[in-house]
Amino acid sequence: MGFRRHTAPARPLEGEALTAALVGIGMAFSMEGMPNPNIEDTLLAASVEGMERGDLRVLSVLMTWLELHSAWINADRLTALVGQQTSGKVRAFWSAVARWLGKDRRLARMEKAYAGPRVDLLAAGMAFHLRRAGEDLRFEGGPLCVPAGILRDRKGDVLTPRELAHRHATYRRRIELGPSYRADMWAALDQDPGLSPSALARLTYGSFATAWHVKRDWELLKGA
Repeated sequence: MGFRRHTAPARPLEGEALTAALVGIGMAFSMEGMPNPNIEDTLLAASVEGMERGDLRVLSVLMTWLELHSAWINADRLTALVGQQTSGKVRAFWSAVARWLGKDRRLARMEKAYAGPRVDLLAAGMAFHLRRAGEDLRFEGGPLCVPAGILRDRKGDVLTPRELAHRHATYRRRIELGPSYRADMWAALDQDPGLSPSALARLTYGSFATAWHVKRDWELLKGA
């Protein structure tokens, strides 16, 4: 059977598995962290938890994480994942994030993920909170309306890039090589040198051609 590329996880992260993955990418929740979880899978699942299930604590920490670590996101893959979402709320969130982080032109396509009417974050009490505190400046004028003070920004809830690089092997490789499938594949081979190119591609959601070249280059350097 030929290689077939997948861009989305077979099963989305939920419940305790999601919490463990969030801890694994450097967020402060009360659980042991999952070792080296996929970054984009975790970010997307966190946005679903916040927008569809109303978990504002997760959404708050997600926003803080993005402010500190967005430079090392695989923007192409995250944009593809967002584009596959049936939830308008989730697409509106990521469109608003791309607008907020507009200096990063890698996210320009993601800003177009939502083109509908403006979405209110809260199901009730929006008018009261807006009158009292105004809008969260990170979302002002964008596709998602968020009252100020609802999504708290506490830097202590998230590891710094230096701290996360010591904990998360793929994140460290992205700092070294750039946020790409190649960096993810290199990190995967560091952990499991026996991965075949097809297994490596499936594990990292990359192409077979990239996996084949990374496997060749990794073995060349390790052999040297």
